[in-house]
Amino acid sequence: MPVSHPESSASASADALPVHALAPEMFDAVARARGGAAAVAALRRGQLSKRMLLTVAVRRSLPAAAVADFEEPYRRLTRMHREDPDRWEETMLHPYLDEGLARALADCAGGGRPALSWFGELVHGGPAALSGPHLLHTECDGAVLRVRLADRGPFRDSHGHPPAAAQTADEVQRWQRALDGAWQVLVRRHPWHARAVAACLTTLVPLRPGPGGTSVSSAARRAYGAVALSPPGDPVLFALTLVHEFLHVQLGALLDLVPLHGPVSPARYHAPWRPDPRPLDALLQGTYAHLGVCDFWHTERTLTPPDPRAEREYTTWHGHTRGAVDTLLGSGELLPAGRRFTEEMGRTLARPGAEPGNHERPMAV
Repeated sequence: MPVSHPESSASASADALPVHALAPEMFDAVARARGGAAAVAALRRGQLSKRMLLTVAVRRSLPAAAVADFEEPYRRLTRMHREDPDRWEETMLHPYLDEGLARALADCAGGGRPALSWFGELVHGGPAALSGPHLLHTECDGAVLRVRLADRGPFRDSHGHPPAAAQTADEVQRWQRALDGAWQVLVRRHPWHARAVAACLTTLVPLRPGPGGTSVSSAARRAYGAVALSPPGDPVLFALTLVHEFLHVQLGALLDLVPLHGPVSPARYHAPWRPDPRPLDALLQGTYAHLGVCDFWHTERTLTPPDPRAEREYTTWHGHTRGAVDTLLGSGELLPAGRRFTEEMGRTLARPGAEPGNHERPMAV
């Protein structure tokens, strides 16, 4: 399933763009929430290309008075691509580079002068300069997850929930202990999801709890690699949140390469997990993320002993997700690739536990 994509070089010309190729079998594996690290790598290449084009687009769109402030970090970024490609990739994949550049383009289109000091901070100082110094590192059976706890910096409002204040040393340690527990759950009970999460996730954003202390979480459409959440309740629910939100991130990256539905329409559809009707794109996102929820609870109910919540949660979410798949297929808004993607989700729901990933060996050291 070849897809047009932008060049990933900082000096690329817009008239000589190669092609990102997503093989049909990988596309289907992503639809089953089983793309793994290989799919993450392919989608990451698409993100790098997209962000390079956005950077060039901002440079070309800036009003004359704002060019000088952008030019120096832009040229530094170009040199970094040649001289230190690992740091260049880390910079380009900062979750909020996409959101920040998109807002700058919107400001330029409206005749304004965007504030871009954050861009220079990121290029010169790296992710710590934009998101804070806190690094979390956890390991289980040789499998490693490293993330930044982003408790400061711009664009965290893109998650739709109030971000938490800068975390104290005690709060950072609580996040570390919580991540240790969740990672153990993923590695030992859901290794296929652990591989993909470790390959994609770079950033955790602390959120304030919702009204009454309810848990909230979010993956923003233009924040590839970031998951935002309020302090987790227990290791199993933290692990589930990472799977759920990672799948939102993964689908967003896929949609940057493969259109699955037509333009936004006024039509709204019932989403079993929400009281308000949803547009098709939101229903597709929710259905895909809940495919991972079904898979997670199916595995949890096969354990000895099973999690006491697992049977109820699996039954509930399987019914909701199956109904949402039927709604998507009946909407008339899916493009051929979107229909294939949704049909593959439906087949996965019809055969829980049949996916080979459920019988993988433990994660290799």
